[in-house]
Amino acid sequence: MTLSRCRTVPRQGHLDRVKRIHGCLSKMRHAAIKIRTDAPDCSNIPVKLHDWECSCHADAKEEIPLDAPEPKGKPITVTSFFDANLCHDPISGKSVTGILHQLNKTPVNWCSKLQSTVETATIGSECVAARTCTEQLIDLHLALRCLGVPINGPAMVLGDNKSVINSAAIPHPKMHERWVAALSHHRVQHAVAAGIVNVHHIAGKKNLADILSKH
Repeated sequence: MTLSRCRTVPRQGHLDRVKRIHGCLSKMRHAAIKIRTDAPDCSNIPVKLHDWECSCHADAKEEIPLDAPEPKGKPITVTSFFDANLCHDPISGKSVTGILHQLNKTPVNWCSKLQSTVETATIGSECVAARTCTEQLIDLHLALRCLGVPINGPAMVLGDNKSVINSAAIPHPKMHERWVAALSHHRVQHAVAAGIVNVHHIAGKKNLADILSKH
């Protein structure tokens, strides 16, 4: 993703980095993405339910298509990881978003892309990443429902920024940080109140989206 922006006028340094990428791929030529249908064990992640009646998201609910077929088969668990890298591009100052979606234990979708806005704080870039992850999950839920796939509860969204997770998971968070991504914050809160996603904190070393956002 980073090197693809330099295709117009590539230089020697870009070629050296492309060689390193090919060297890494050469060592991993026998690697594969395993299809694992067993559900992940989320028993150690506490689920906290809050009352959203007195918040601005009191009437939030998931939009389910009326013509969706009846769900059949075993229910699946959707798990998503998100991460952001502040000021990834030193020229434009834009951050990068890394997102990984899993159905049960099988990765089915992932992305690594520059954000469209320039954020000046880590919490801003993390909020944008959380909002992008939530919007992709809404599309994924819609596709699964149209295919007649039963979904096991809200999607589990995991991130390594405590401020973003805590502010999105409770109805009335205290804005101690300089808030620069209020709309992204409310988009995630609306999905939490509607029962589409559950956001939880995870250690940075266990965040699988870290490889999609860092150098």
